[in-house]
Amino acid sequence: MINIFFILIFLFSLTSFFFMRKYILNSLLILEFVVISLLLIFFLIGFMLLNSFYFYILMMTFFVCDGALGLSLLVYMIRCHGNNYLNSMFLW
Repeated sequence: MINIFFILIFLFSLTSFFFMRKYILNSLLILEFVVISLLLIFFLIGFMLLNSFYFYILMMTFFVCDGALGLSLLVYMIRCHGNNYLNSMFLW
């Protein structure tokens, strides 16, 4: 039951990412929500099946690096374009 709940959280966060794409900061927050739901799913899989949390720690490290990279891209976009609209990244 808990696995289905976390999978639903993952799917709802992906759908909200596809429908709410006006600002970069909102997109980054929704992507971090996707990452947290994936981390919880990996934690449950590691707890139930593998009984080893090395993969969980490795994935947590990658997700922290992903968050830092997203924030640095946000700062770069604000400095170059002056706003955080996602449409200003594209030329069309």
